[in-house]
Amino acid sequence: MENFVFNKISSGMDIPYELLLLADETVEAIDKYIFDSFIYVLHDGFQDIAVMVLHPNSAEELEIKNIAVIESYRSKGIGSILIDRAKEIARKNRYTTLTVGTSDTGFQQIRFYEKNGFIKKGIRKDFFTDHYPFPIYENGLQMRDMVVLAHDLSE
Repeated sequence: MENFVFNKISSGMDIPYELLLLADETVEAIDKYIFDSFIYVLHDGFQDIAVMVLHPNSAEELEIKNIAVIESYRSKGIGSILIDRAKEIARKNRYTTLTVGTSDTGFQQIRFYEKNGFIKKGIRKDFFTDHYPFPIYENGLQMRDMVVLAHDLSE
């Protein structure tokens, strides 16, 4: 698709907080996972247009901790391209499961992940009220629980 370049950010390079903050609420929350994760940026030749952060939870499980696309590129299939790349990376590194967590109020995000082959696997009760210092609202509702979705990579 067009002239997109997909790059892994090496240690010592600047962390793309501006992009990461599109999908996470605070730098402090990002800093809890970013330093032991793999960061990938999608570039269109002029600007960084998307970011994805993958975190190894175990030898079998890789988690998408952050995935974001700038507004002008949304609804153009970029998110699905990133998900496909995450699946490729996970399979190449012999992970058997790719997981992701999102708010129970993130109806659009849940549909997106399900459309990309993820299945609801669990709930992390009170995740957003326990891990953020202030209430966060989405779709007019306070975010409380995290929905965990998983994709079996053996398929």
